Amino acid sequence: MSNEYRHVLVAVDLTKDSHKVLERAIPIARRNNAKLSIIHTLEPLGFAYGGDIPMDLTSIQDQLDEHAKERLADIADPHDIAREDQHVVVGMPDTEIHRFSKEHNVDLIVVGSHGRHGFALLLGSTSTGVLHGAQCDVLAVRVGNDDEAAE
Repeated sequence: MSNEYRHVLVAVDLTKDSHKVLERAIPIARRNNAKLSIIHTLEPLGFAYGGDIPMDLTSIQDQLDEHAKERLADIADPHDIAREDQHVVVGMPDTEIHRFSKEHNVDLIVVGSHGRHGFALLLGSTSTGVLHGAQCDVLAVRVGNDDEAAE
């Protein structure tokens, strides 16, 4: 089994911590001469409102999608990540990250993790879901400041 990575996927939430997660992944990708992709997952509005709103949310979802693409480009473009390697998908984050990873032969997923106390809060819901269902290596990068983690 090779220890070299060929495709590194960085999963970000578009917060200021996204830069820290990406900056941890870039040297790994460079050392391995690996492809680097970045992904953000939007949860469908229907999930947030449970289908209780009697209106078509398509145009609002499209606006959110466009805004997420712009924010992702703001994070990825300074690091010369090609637009075709910047992905915004709609769905449950852990499920979509797993799907993308399988379809694109990703062998390392890099995700941010807030260091909280207790096993149940060890990684956070998205990073825990990514870790438990991944068929490749996962690197959890601690994000957030220590004051937030102590609360």
